[in-house]
Amino acid sequence: MNKPKVFAMSFSKVYPLYVAKAEKKGRTKAEVDKIICWLTGYSQAELEALLETQTDVETFITEAPQMNPSRVLIKGVICGVRVEDVEEPTMQNLRYLDKLIDELARGKAIEKIVRTA
Repeated sequence: MNKPKVFAMSFSKVYPLYVAKAEKKGRTKAEVDKIICWLTGYSQAELEALLETQTDVETFITEAPQMNPSRVLIKGVICGVRVEDVEEPTMQNLRYLDKLIDELARGKAIEKIVRTA
């Protein structure tokens, strides 16, 4: 099975796109970082260290310290696909991140974005 091209992309190349999307709508890099850390379990220092490397997106997701168990509460459509229906776990976790960044850019309060059970 062929892996999606996005898996091979460097996370340090994708990250600025997340930040730009958020900042274009008046949100901050700190809010993007908070969302990424909430979802993946990376600390701020670990995130910053990873951004200095060429870690690919797949590795960034699969080697995350602790994917937040509340991520299953994330529902909705991103790129025309319902995130809760994505079957491949790594792609689903990536789509969860995409959905959270999208919600941030749409003005949703950070407290509502970082869901709790």
